[in-house]
Amino acid sequence: MKGFTLLEVMIALAIMTGTLLTVIGAFNHHLSLVGRDREETVALLLARGKLEELEMTPMESLTGQEGTFAPDRPDLSWKLTLKPTAVTGLRQLTLTVQWDDKQKSLSLDHYR
Repeated sequence: MKGFTLLEVMIALAIMTGTLLTVIGAFNHHLSLVGRDREETVALLLARGKLEELEMTPMESLTGQEGTFAPDRPDLSWKLTLKPTAVTGLRQLTLTVQWDDKQKSLSLDHYR
């Protein structure tokens, strides 16, 4: 008699199933990491661009500014806060970018 027994086939199928589930789980995990990194990279680049844009704005008119990145990215919003520092004449600008219904955010600090 040549061939495999039912037990051997079942063990082989169990090993293949475990391996396949592990590979699929790892693939899904890494896809979610790539998606999160992409979101954060877009938010970071938009925040840096907004800070450069605000460099030309006088300090007095910067207080309490906020908005979105419409029309290109209306799902991302930004808010600027100004705080004094211990050094006279130096202020801390914090630009916060939020997305996913304000569940995720990224902040950049700039001193001016």
